Amino acid sequence: MTSLTQPKLVTVFGGSGFVGRHIVRALARRGYRIRVAVRRPDLAVHLQPLGGVGQIMAVQANLRNRDSVDRAVQGADYVVNCVGILFQSGRNTFESVQDFGARAVAEAARAAGAGLTHISAIGADADSESVYASSKGRAEASILKILPDAVILRPSIIFGPEDGFFNKFAEMARFFPALPLVGGGKTRFQPVYVGDVAEAVARSVEGKLKGGMIYELGGPRVMSFRECLEEILEITQRKRTLVPLPWSIASLIGTIGGLVPFVEPPLTADQVVLLKTDNVVSAAAADEGRTLAGIGIPQTTVEAILPTYLTRYRVHGQYSGTGREA
Repeated sequence: MTSLTQPKLVTVFGGSGFVGRHIVRALARRGYRIRVAVRRPDLAVHLQPLGGVGQIMAVQANLRNRDSVDRAVQGADYVVNCVGILFQSGRNTFESVQDFGARAVAEAARAAGAGLTHISAIGADADSESVYASSKGRAEASILKILPDAVILRPSIIFGPEDGFFNKFAEMARFFPALPLVGGGKTRFQPVYVGDVAEAVARSVEGKLKGGMIYELGGPRVMSFRECLEEILEITQRKRTLVPLPWSIASLIGTIGGLVPFVEPPLTADQVVLLKTDNVVSAAAADEGRTLAGIGIPQTTVEAILPTYLTRYRVHGQYSGTGREA
């Protein structure tokens, strides 16, 4: 009698979040069994319809608690870490989540004999003046020391239905007569679709990406901060003034916003530091094929996706006319 081979078990840390749920979907479609490691398993029930009965299971884990990380990885064949924060609050600091937490996951994966894919970010640099970017850079170095065959993915800003960038400014445009152009709006981004990032992760789990490499993921279009806001206003049919905001004033606003505990600020001082550097795929990564195109994934355009979820910010939602109305 021939025994049935079970699909690989993949543990996904942060699988209930914006990027994580798309990763879970991509893995489920490939038949993997998925263990979603989250702080609140009771808030991860929305993942169940993404797979078959019993294919996706949520377990409790906190990156600050090493024992819980070890338990979540035990028995897994592969591990994906897509946990990340954009601002610090309480015990959730960049150091505890993006540095210590990432190292804990890598050490647990090594102990379990599992492979690892880690989601970092373009701009990760241990020597960066940004606390966010420096924590990402330190994590990358630690991970590759612990697991030399780990795959690291650095996306630019990620767009998709639940993103925190385009949705944030579209929401602001509903209530404010003007939108801020931090530093004049010249910072360049290379927005990448969340589905493309998830596909890259799935291919790494399949072993189609070379281990020990850092891949930089960007979309087909490089856009300035101003162009991003203009795209939002075009789709949402809003007439809003774009006001240049000097770095000094932006830093002051960010500092004040960061003083409010447990509330997501519209801008932090550390984010202002990040905005001083372009967030695009490097020439080296492009030349060496460490990009979406280099691994054979077609890049999805912002024009194809943004209208599918930003139309809800129009005056009358998706039923608004074709002209700007407010």
